[in-house]
Amino acid sequence: MLLEHEIKDTALQQIAEQMLIAARTAPKGRGINNVMLAIAEQKDFPLISEKMIEIGNRMDQSFFIRDAENILHIEYMLVLAMKINPINLDCGWCGFANCAEKNKYLLVPCVFNLTDLAIAIGSAVSKAADLRVDNRVMYSAGRAIKELNLLGEEAAIILCVPISATSKSPFFDRKTL
Repeated sequence: MLLEHEIKDTALQQIAEQMLIAARTAPKGRGINNVMLAIAEQKDFPLISEKMIEIGNRMDQSFFIRDAENILHIEYMLVLAMKINPINLDCGWCGFANCAEKNKYLLVPCVFNLTDLAIAIGSAVSKAADLRVDNRVMYSAGRAIKELNLLGEEAAIILCVPISATSKSPFFDRKTL
């Protein structure tokens, strides 16, 4: 007989991997891949949590500190990032007349890069929902990973999806700020 505690970690790792694949296979604008994916593990969380607390104090944003405590109680977290790489549609949705104008401002994202990231996140959290795993999209953890440069300079915008399999979701009934 396998007991829950004997399989939980392996099952959550497999779910994180399935979420990563769901994010990878999500549609991308013009079929161009500008989404970066990774899975953070428990050994990564103390460093990320510490940086989240630092950011929360520096920016006077208490939700960073709350989320920093939250991620210390999970096993895995999907990390999704976006590269800034215009797909040359000259659509103007970024606020510039065309991609050539936008490219003068290298830190301004292409709207399609952002859309691709959002669709990838939607695919990942849908997979988590299909498998009944608690999850929450976190800007705070992504910001910490960005400041720590854990994915490299190309990762312009990073969001995270921590997952949990407990009797009560740690991501929703959290401390009031």
